[in-house]
Amino acid sequence: MADNNKNEFNIEHKKVAPNFITEIIDEQIKTGKNDGRIHTRFPPEPNGYLHIGHAKAICLNFGIAADYKGKCNLRFDDTNPLSESDEYVQAIKQDVSWLGFDWEDRLYFASDYFDQMYEWAVYLIKEGKAYVDSLSVEEFKDYRGDYNNPGKPSPYRDRTVDENLDLFKRMKNGEFGDGEHVLRAKIDMTNPNMNMRDPALYRIKHASHHNSGDKWCIYPMYDYAHELEDALEHITHSLCTLEFEDHRPIYNWVIENTPVPATPQQIEFARLNLTYTVMSKRKLARLVEEKIVDGWDDPRLPTISGLRRRGYSPSSIRKFCNKIGIAKRDSIVDIALLEHTLREDLNATSPRVMAVLDPLKIIITNYPEDKTDEFDAPYFPDKPEKGSRKIPFSREIYIEREDFKEKPPRKWHRLAPGREIRLRYACLITCNKVVKDPETGEVKELHCTWDPESKGGTSPDGRKVRGTSHWVSAKHCIRAKVRKYDRLFNQSNPLVADDFLESLNPESLEVLENCYLEPSLVQARPEERYQFERLGYYVVDRYDSTSKNLVFNQTVTLRDTWAKIERAQQRKAQQKKKQEKKNKYLDFKDFTKVDLRVGKIVAAATVEGADRLLKLQVDLGEAKPRQVMAGIRESYSEPSVLIGKQVVVVANLKPRKMKFGVSEAMILSCETDKKGEYEVSSLELSVKPGTKLV
Repeated sequence: MADNNKNEFNIEHKKVAPNFITEIIDEQIKTGKNDGRIHTRFPPEPNGYLHIGHAKAICLNFGIAADYKGKCNLRFDDTNPLSESDEYVQAIKQDVSWLGFDWEDRLYFASDYFDQMYEWAVYLIKEGKAYVDSLSVEEFKDYRGDYNNPGKPSPYRDRTVDENLDLFKRMKNGEFGDGEHVLRAKIDMTNPNMNMRDPALYRIKHASHHNSGDKWCIYPMYDYAHELEDALEHITHSLCTLEFEDHRPIYNWVIENTPVPATPQQIEFARLNLTYTVMSKRKLARLVEEKIVDGWDDPRLPTISGLRRRGYSPSSIRKFCNKIGIAKRDSIVDIALLEHTLREDLNATSPRVMAVLDPLKIIITNYPEDKTDEFDAPYFPDKPEKGSRKIPFSREIYIEREDFKEKPPRKWHRLAPGREIRLRYACLITCNKVVKDPETGEVKELHCTWDPESKGGTSPDGRKVRGTSHWVSAKHCIRAKVRKYDRLFNQSNPLVADDFLESLNPESLEVLENCYLEPSLVQARPEERYQFERLGYYVVDRYDSTSKNLVFNQTVTLRDTWAKIERAQQRKAQQKKKQEKKNKYLDFKDFTKVDLRVGKIVAAATVEGADRLLKLQVDLGEAKPRQVMAGIRESYSEPSVLIGKQVVVVANLKPRKMKFGVSEAMILSCETDKKGEYEVSSLELSVKPGTKLV
């Protein structure tokens, strides 16, 4: 099923670095849970192309199955016919296979289970645990309440079992329009977890489904279908990202209240976020639909198909996913680390060749017009045993225009009038004359002489030549189109703008039509990767390139910024450590300046994009509550439990403008037994908010 990239795996090595999930599995194996059986699944919704965040989930699910000699299914959670299509199904299958993973005969669709899901919905109705609700979406929002106020029962909540069975059957038979009714679980309209306030199980959608056709006009909600699919497939570990953590109670409720054949365990891990890109399928779809990019496989996108077209190798993506690891908290990974991992991989696997992307002609005046020399050049200079090719040399050659300056600056070591340089693998040349366009003044060509005794690039008299340029023979080179890519966004976090499209980089693509390559590349085939010496890594485009019209995509430059970033991070950590040591003690006279007051938390919510913060609204007896950003999310997965708590607030701090909003005070907290977790210091006093503590 997978292509030959799969051979890059060594089955004896671990696919997944140790993490908190493997620790859980190891402990469960010791206790004999599931008889030691490990069965995972990768369950994408076929409503778009996969991106590198999905690659992390693919590597985790298939990797854990391989490491524990278990199984991993590929399953499509296709419960929404309006946004799903077979195009996405086929693209996802291709991406998973290209990454090197094989689901064998375990390909499943949620739609394959629709009959069973319907029967279990009928079962819930008969058990008095589900009802048909006729409130509109807007009406139910009012009944549902919010984080500060409990919900109230729908007026249709107490319909009889017979009424519900009749209405649900008529929903299935297509007697009602979209939105007229929904089937809801009857759980608890006062539950602090909003997902447990009578969540919808089925809705009406008169739409044709890519897999089941027109058989159904009611479709299960994801929060109902997903766990049933896991149970039907006897999944042991349902691994999903953190946004589903608050949905785990409904996952467990459905499993506990339906006669399923297995009880899978949901475990959440942090999703992957990268700088200078967006990882939302909705936002990626907007880029595609508004033709800002050239389809889902545009090399500027973080989609797996885009990365593939850009020249990323499956092994580089797998290594990156293993390198960043699996954590419990969301974070943002610098894209420089991804590029660093890619360079490591390509450096070992990409043959070196010469290409000139911005050509400047050189005429070697003392070289015969009808003469041709050939120079041997290894594909891997540090491993000559891996092969070489012959590069032809003639009177006229091309070098990169940026390798010449008519008025060179200090420490310039490349070509200039009167200067001598080395041509890679060939010889030494000296610039004698500069020919310009008489109208524009642009340099058109250079007249140089070569040293016949310097063949191979060394001089017999031992003179030192510091500059080296790559080149191609004008008579023998082949022409190609080259696409150079920069980051699609010019801000590290494109979401800081009101509209993420405001952060688009207008120079993310440059197309060079007249590039010259050494003749060995005439045999280059789609998806073959090369290092253009001194320029970067490039790949033959898998769609647009032909033997007669070669098209190369820039994969990544040679310059690696990650090492520089790591050094900067180390310096910052050392400075922080010194500062912490310096600020270890507080003078008593400073303490007397702190204005401590009693506050009451009236609202609490998570902060999208922040792995540690909660956004709190704290009543200090003032005209309006103060907003406080508190780094306590690790201790409060359900923020609503904080509502109503009395806390100690430092009220006289200057408001701090943070990345995710303004923090207008600080609440006191203390570290728990678990390192890195902090809980609020609450008061059991009966005092008014704003009371000063002495």
